[in-house]
Amino acid sequence: GPCPIETSGTRSHFAVTDCPEESAWSAVIQQQDGEALSISLCSPADARVGHYSLTLETSTGYQGSSYQLGDFVLLFNAWHPEDTVFLRQEDERCEYVLAQQGLIYQGSRDYITPTPWNFGQFEDDILSICLKLLDTNPKFLRDQNRDCSRRNDPVYIGRVISAMVNCNDEDHGVLAGRWDNHYEDGMSPMAWIGSVDILRRWKDFGCQPVKYGQCWVFAAVACTVLRCLGIPSRVVTNYNSAHDTNGNLIIDRYLSETGELSHSSKDMIWNFHCWVECWMARPDLGPAYDGWQALDPTPQEKSEGVFCCGPAPVRAIKEGDLQLKYDIPFVFAEVNADVVYWVVKHDGTQKKSTHSSVVGKNISTKSVGRDSREDITHTYKYPEGSEKEREVFAKAEHETSSLRQEEEGLHLRIKLSEGANNGSDFDVLAVIDNATDTERVCRLRLCARTASYNGTLGPQCGMKDLLNISLQPWAETCVPLRILYEQYRESLTQDNFIKVVALLTEYQTGDTVVAIRDVYVQNPEIKIRILGEPMQRRKLVAEISLLNPLSEPLNNCLFVVEGSGLTDGQQIKELEEPVEPQAEVKVRLDLVPQQAGLLKLVVDFESDRLRGVKGYRNVIIAAQPQ
Repeated sequence: GPCPIETSGTRSHFAVTDCPEESAWSAVIQQQDGEALSISLCSPADARVGHYSLTLETSTGYQGSSYQLGDFVLLFNAWHPEDTVFLRQEDERCEYVLAQQGLIYQGSRDYITPTPWNFGQFEDDILSICLKLLDTNPKFLRDQNRDCSRRNDPVYIGRVISAMVNCNDEDHGVLAGRWDNHYEDGMSPMAWIGSVDILRRWKDFGCQPVKYGQCWVFAAVACTVLRCLGIPSRVVTNYNSAHDTNGNLIIDRYLSETGELSHSSKDMIWNFHCWVECWMARPDLGPAYDGWQALDPTPQEKSEGVFCCGPAPVRAIKEGDLQLKYDIPFVFAEVNADVVYWVVKHDGTQKKSTHSSVVGKNISTKSVGRDSREDITHTYKYPEGSEKEREVFAKAEHETSSLRQEEEGLHLRIKLSEGANNGSDFDVLAVIDNATDTERVCRLRLCARTASYNGTLGPQCGMKDLLNISLQPWAETCVPLRILYEQYRESLTQDNFIKVVALLTEYQTGDTVVAIRDVYVQNPEIKIRILGEPMQRRKLVAEISLLNPLSEPLNNCLFVVEGSGLTDGQQIKELEEPVEPQAEVKVRLDLVPQQAGLLKLVVDFESDRLRGVKGYRNVIIAAQPQ
């Protein structure tokens, strides 16, 4: 730092000795060969991370000299048992510290989709950008000595990174968030395929926020910075994530009798929400809370006056220990809040409907060493309906939902008949189960609207109202709703969601059952072929193709390709001609891989009608013979 002081742990003065010391900086002579001296340095496990200069002082009799030997950067060390970020398993260290590429899970809980991401924490100049980020944070600018002295604490560093990845505090943060589908003056959040481009833009624009990010972009950039500094980290996705603004653990949603969701409540359910988990000990809380910590850089609520969230021990979230640091009530609500649907009648009266538990499903992260999904829901919550869950809810003063659907009565769910592909018509089915021994006469209303992943709704793209539907005892009834491309093509957002709401009202009792499903409309597949023998520092050709599934041509098409060790930054290939309906577009790119091993080539396709289409290919690069 700018003002190194021994008492702050940012400066150290030590003699060259014969044996290293674990608890302090030490220097040991390795070998002496004539006038050449080989010295090994050893840092204590609690050393501050960051940029150091190294000076050698010598004295002979009355004379002393000092030589500037150079600079180095010290990182956290997940391989050292005394380090606060020590991670025991080598395969986990490889995944959570060393892997420069990964997968982030998106889509909906019924259709989970992996999106490739290039973290690129070891790419040129990323380390210096990450250190600049630490030196731009307001705590450093307020008190440089105090800030640098706390840089041996991953809890402190994590909190700083969580705040600095967003720019909501006007603190020269990295990313500006935007969720309204107007991204013309920047990059659409769906278009990014890696953190490197974002961090370099931030530095090149003089630490001005890069436009635009959404939750997975904030989380992925934070993951890059944490891994770069040596803190094991991973991006996690929570499906049906609650944003509980008033902290009562109840999300109230209001529906009109036609199934239209109203916006009278600020509480939201996001189709999915991404944050980052980082691995560290919590000496401030005790060993029970060591391990994965939730850290959320997406700006949602202020914590201690700043837009940041965490680190919150995942164990404390599971146990309902809401009073511990940091921000556990907020994350607890994201995975546990209850949703209550109120049906608002014409005369303004409201009636509570029955609806099964929906929040905090399929919490997902990439598996260690494999391109498959690991479900980590059990680390955040006990099984629903279990005795342990009731204990945790009692501790957190949260009533267990009384709305869990009874075995008897009318049950309603929404099913997809086949895949929903962009450019095609498809059916959704309302499936009604009459689990009673009497015939029931009901009214069924179905309403489909395009939607964004954070719950914001667009125009209607399908509806059906059946006034008299007879439900036979102990029988299942299926009612289809056809959703036409013609109806959704103009209003489908880049998130590709259609929200289907079904309301079943029984005439005899006036009771209403609600079912809701988020349908993810699939983009076409990007196909990637590798031509030639993949070898380090030898030319390789990637052939990339995509079929236009729409009934209209695609204009202003471009492919963006990136992969740490495979490409030098990003390669962009713009197409001169439109891609006609049902036609295949094919491009070839030359690559010269610089690294050997298993690498990922990540591709994004953009056009006027199809946006943010992603694809990837794993490539094994052989090492060049010595």
